Amino acid sequence: MTKILVTGGAGYVGSVSVEAFLAAGHDLVVLDDLTTGHRAAVPAGASLVVGSYGDGPAVEALLRDEGIEAILHSAARSLVGESIREPARYYRDNVAGGIALLESARAAGVDRVVFSSTAAVYGVPDATPIPEDAALRPINPYGETKRTFEGALAWYGRAYGLRSVTLRYFNVAGATEARGEDHDPETHLIPAILAAAAAGGRFTLFGDDYPTPDGTCIRDYIDVADLADAHLRAIEATAPGDARTDEPLVCNLGNGGGFSNRQVIAAAEAVVGHEIPYEVGPRRAGDPATLVASAERAGQVLDWRPQRPSLEAMVRSAWAWRQRHPDGYPD
Repeated sequence: MTKILVTGGAGYVGSVSVEAFLAAGHDLVVLDDLTTGHRAAVPAGASLVVGSYGDGPAVEALLRDEGIEAILHSAARSLVGESIREPARYYRDNVAGGIALLESARAAGVDRVVFSSTAAVYGVPDATPIPEDAALRPINPYGETKRTFEGALAWYGRAYGLRSVTLRYFNVAGATEARGEDHDPETHLIPAILAAAAAGGRFTLFGDDYPTPDGTCIRDYIDVADLADAHLRAIEATAPGDARTDEPLVCNLGNGGGFSNRQVIAAAEAVVGHEIPYEVGPRRAGDPATLVASAERAGQVLDWRPQRPSLEAMVRSAWAWRQRHPDGYPD
């Protein structure tokens, strides 16, 4: 059993990861400021501390008092459009806040960190599927701040012995029986489509003139439960003496095959059983045409492979969660 701190553990990805960690027998503390997370999303069995990971003295005290051994850092500002409008907020939270977290960990003697990163660090890739050694050329502040923190994490490993795994993943979808996606505003395609289907309204498809077969963006979707499993495997890989993290480890996650936005719409219509009307809007600033991962390294090093690769199954689980929670989480 490992005592793990999960930043952002009241959010979508974080809460499902906490659920998986608890099922594996670990002891969990969640740190979340609840600006986008939900108190009700934190699984029973994990303790919730409301606060910011950027609050150095408070986090250092928390790490010491709770006897934390490892950290999953899944909290971040993550809206591409917002990052372009407000880059200062993204550098303050994702970079300065992230460094404060690392300094707190170093002061408290916590030397195991798993970082939930993003495919946005690649920008517009030269080829797909994208390997981990592809050039990092973010095209928006969100991706740039994630890339910057990745670099800090690697140098902390080389200088201070921090054992780390960085996971770069793509679009996350689906739900577990108890936990799903509940954002305000909702910028992700699948929940936006399902919200329109539930309300009998329309949603906006951002751009249909990309250089792709049907003109819409192509993304590599990963089920949130598969992502949680990757986080669990990554935490285990940071154990003292595990040769996999003698050097900072970076792994992509994904299905290895992309789905276009129109294919996502078709999958949603198949799940809900009727046509879902939409309108086409302009491209969102900072959106690459195609992002598809090569997850071979994750398979080789972490023994991780997606167990739920079906797009329709991801949409179905998200739809089932929405039907059980039509108003999202109660808080």
